[in-house]
Order: sequence, then C-alpha cells, then structure tokens
Amino acid sequence: MRVVAVHRDAVVATSRIWQTNAVALRAGGEAMLIDSPYFPDELELLPQVLAQAGFEPVGLLVTHADFDHLLGRAAFPGLALGVGQPTAERLWAEPGAAQRELRACDEELYVVRPRPLSLGAWQSLPVPGKLELGDEELELHPADGHTADGTAIFAPFCGVLCPGDYLSDVEIPDVADLAAYRSTLARLAPLVERAETVVPGHGSPLVPDRARRILEEDLAYLDALERGEERPRLPEGRDSARQREIHARNLERLGG
Repeated sequence: MRVVAVHRDAVVATSRIWQTNAVALRAGGEAMLIDSPYFPDELELLPQVLAQAGFEPVGLLVTHADFDHLLGRAAFPGLALGVGQPTAERLWAEPGAAQRELRACDEELYVVRPRPLSLGAWQSLPVPGKLELGDEELELHPADGHTADGTAIFAPFCGVLCPGDYLSDVEIPDVADLAAYRSTLARLAPLVERAETVVPGHGSPLVPDRARRILEEDLAYLDALERGEERPRLPEGRDSARQREIHARNLERLGG
C-alpha cells in the first residue's frame, strides 16, 4: 500500500491491487475516510498509518456499493458508515451481494481474511447534499452510470474531488447505463474545474488538466461505444487486453 499526501488535509492510500484508492480528508480536527484498500494487511495497517499522519477518522464514506470500496469497516469496525441514498437502496435491494462477490474474488486471488466482511448498519445520506466535516462541508453529487448507484464527493476546502470509478487514468469507462454515465460526466466537469486534485477510485491522483483530458477521452469513448465499434481506439495508457475485455462487456450490455 502506498500513502501520499495530496494536500495538507488530504492523504491517499493506494492498494497493491487495481490501484484502488482510499482518501482521508481532515477539517476542524476531524477526519473522514472515503472508500478502502483491498488486502487484509493493508486494512490492518491503515489505522496506524492514518493516526500517525493525524488523519484518524471519525466516520467512513463510500462512493458506491462495489465490494472493493466497502472494506473500511474491516479496518474501523466501530465507525459509522455513511452511504449516499442510491447506495443505500442498492444495499437494501441486494443483501449479501457485496460479501458474496468479495468472497469469490478472494478465492480467485487466494486471499484469506481474519473474518467475513460485516457492513452492519449504515446511514443513508441525501444526494445531492452536504455533509459536515469539522468546521467544513463535503459536497455529495450523484454519480451513476458505472453502477446503478454512486456518489462523487467534493471537499471544497482542500480542492479534492473523489468521483468514484470515473476519470481513471488506468481504466476505460465500465458502463452499466450509457445515458447515466454521460450525465455523470457532465456533472463532474464543473467539479473538475473547481478541483485542485481529482482522486479516481482506481489510478493516480490527477491534476485538473489531466482530469479534463481524461473526461474528454471518456466522452469520445462513449461515442465509439454508442456507435457499436468493436475495435475503437482506446486512450493512451488504457489500451490493454484487460480494457478490451471491459469494452467487450460494455458492448454486450449496450446490445442487451
């Protein structure tokens, strides 16, 4: 796990797998952890690392209900878990789905956890909306299209935007709903203009110019996807066998 500061009040912990990012934000003596790393040793180490850096969280947030973003409770079992209303609805509609998907992935990767994932109770948060953090506020914005749920979290006081699984420099759009995905990119565009750092769910923290280029590349990819192109030109750094698999899956969904 790699941990870097992107602002005096924001640190990013990146997992060894999928470049999965967890972000700790701090304001007014309080900190909040968004999303999570993946491996058990990373989750075990995370509380110590954040405490030493002065980012010991008082609560947890997630951008969406995919299993690789829900593991914060494994590191901080006593903390409240906040989820956007769309994510709450997904968790209610799909009880146990995240745990089953995590178990299947762990089996494939030979990962052994000390205990099964327990989400416990969670607090549903209005989206769009705002959430207090110390003497500042976090903005919650709808971010569906990759999944049926999703919340982009923006911290104006430090200029950090956490869009979830959008604007990645290592993944092409993984699209569940094309129109919704376009709408989310349209909502993210003005947030990118306000941001100093964009931290996607997977990939590198981005300066605004790079995030804008990725957004434009993703819109161009969505156009190619809508045209049904089987071999579109994928963005530099994101043209790999794995990303071609994601494109094939996107085509299958769109055709369905």
